[in-house]
Amino acid sequence: MDDFDDEQDAHSGGPKRYIDRQELPTRTGLVCPDVKGKSSYHSIEARQAEFEGLAGAIRLDIVFSDVVKVRDVKPATYLGAGHVATLAEKVKAEDIELLLVDAALTPIQQRNLERETGTKVLDRTALILEIFGERAATREGVLQVELAHLNYQKGRLVRSWTHLERQRGSGGTGFMGGPGETQIESDRRQITDRIVLLEDRLDKVRKTREQQRRQRTKALIPVVALVGYTNAGKSSIFNTLTGAGVFAENLLFATLDTTVRKIELPHGREVMLSDTVGFVADLPHDLVAAFRATLEEVVDADIILHVRDIANPDHAGQAQDVLEVLEELGVSAEETPIIEVWNKIDLLEEPGLALASAAPMGKVLATMPVSAHTGQGLEALKLRIEQALGEQSRTYHVHVPHSAGSDIGWLHSNAEVISRSEPTELGSDFVVRVDPRHKTAFLERFNGRIALSDL
Repeated sequence: MDDFDDEQDAHSGGPKRYIDRQELPTRTGLVCPDVKGKSSYHSIEARQAEFEGLAGAIRLDIVFSDVVKVRDVKPATYLGAGHVATLAEKVKAEDIELLLVDAALTPIQQRNLERETGTKVLDRTALILEIFGERAATREGVLQVELAHLNYQKGRLVRSWTHLERQRGSGGTGFMGGPGETQIESDRRQITDRIVLLEDRLDKVRKTREQQRRQRTKALIPVVALVGYTNAGKSSIFNTLTGAGVFAENLLFATLDTTVRKIELPHGREVMLSDTVGFVADLPHDLVAAFRATLEEVVDADIILHVRDIANPDHAGQAQDVLEVLEELGVSAEETPIIEVWNKIDLLEEPGLALASAAPMGKVLATMPVSAHTGQGLEALKLRIEQALGEQSRTYHVHVPHSAGSDIGWLHSNAEVISRSEPTELGSDFVVRVDPRHKTAFLERFNGRIALSDL
């Protein structure tokens, strides 16, 4: 089965499958290019281990995993001719059905590697899409993954198989563009139409989420979002804090669908805790774009909990990747406080030494060592969240004259009204608590009529 010989699969309502599931497990070889001069937060050993983990996230028989030194990336095959020839021999000798390359291959590089090695070739992006395709459980998740698949496939339609080069001929019926249209143009048109349909559906999902967030804002319930590298333990922490049954296993991308639950902090304040999809190095941009509706929970959060697997030797590089995705989403520590949650301390051989040598990434409010497995540190984490929310909120005295009745409505909708004085001929005095998200609008609206409270 050629991996792109049946692009029409995508038009039937589901993500295109790149890996044949009929005969499992597929005999697979992994290729991890080590490109000279290419900057990375991760060692080649860490990158290889992660790629093996990605391949292991779906049912594949990994026959070999090789690091390949690349002096110069070749436009035609990515790898040098010698490496390609060696791979071709290995594919034949080991009866390899699939080669996975830990790089973003161009369509031409992918096609040429398939021709030279005589087997199917997929790059890092296709593998991640395949994993997401398996993990998506909700209707929203399926739509998001399919959109990312189609955007990826659209770029692959430059491939020149015979069935994509045939002309329909002048005697055609005019279906999908009329006489003379090539099959590749028809395929691209159908994919484009499907993309427009999916984007419209996801736009409705985004609007629904916006409405839900507005309701939470009116209820003055702060949102705390869990983010982190895939498999850092976000869902395990979420389950322990909320008692929810979110799928949490030792798997990459165990969670794709955002889940929100209300929890109570030690002194009674309620917050909405949001679990989100895990990040990974070189996360395909199409996936970030497709999951933007989901990830807007992070953008609008009052506090972000950046969960790090502190027992992973590569945790510093992973944390840097997370910060890059947050930056791509427009999230910054200057606007949204970030608490680093150092998870899996129960796996550290020498916790004191390991924690002392670790360092936060970027500007953070605090670092909190915890274990989702044992529960250690989670109560302290909840206290720190409560403290952070208290530090953010400010309490003000504000005077509202009778003539400014709309101001009273604004206060009730956007602030917590702690007390209100008896009305006088001059108006009423309020004591209100204002969250950071409304502080700028509050100060502008009530300029000259406010003072900080001692409460």
